Amino acid sequence: MRIMAIDYGDVRTGIAVSDLTLSITGDAFIIREKDPEKLAERLCIEAGQRDVEKFILGLPRNMDGTESFRAEKSRAFKAILEGKSGLPVILWDERRSSIEAHAILHASGKKEKEHKKSVDAVAASLLLESYLDSIKL
Repeated sequence: MRIMAIDYGDVRTGIAVSDLTLSITGDAFIIREKDPEKLAERLCIEAGQRDVEKFILGLPRNMDGTESFRAEKSRAFKAILEGKSGLPVILWDERRSSIEAHAILHASGKKEKEHKKSVDAVAASLLLESYLDSIKL
């Protein structure tokens, strides 16, 4: 069994997939797709190729815990993805994931201009790590 984490975006969506033991991120990449229906279809294909049995979808929250303006988009996408995949989609707090992803890329020597290429995949990896840590407890 594998779990796929999704850092949902309007243009670029970061994806991270666990290893079989649900210990670490085994694969991370970005899908460029603006249409939510097409994105969900692509995720179903990617999930099928990787034996994914569950999705973790980032739920944007403000630092005080309230939902951000993007939360409704995530909830709507959750419904689309569940309908197309038949798999469970768990909404997961993604506070600070993008900020931490930028910090990781900066620390690794990437220039700010280069961050766009991989920041969403790194954010999805952090989201997945957070979820995997919670189920190990």
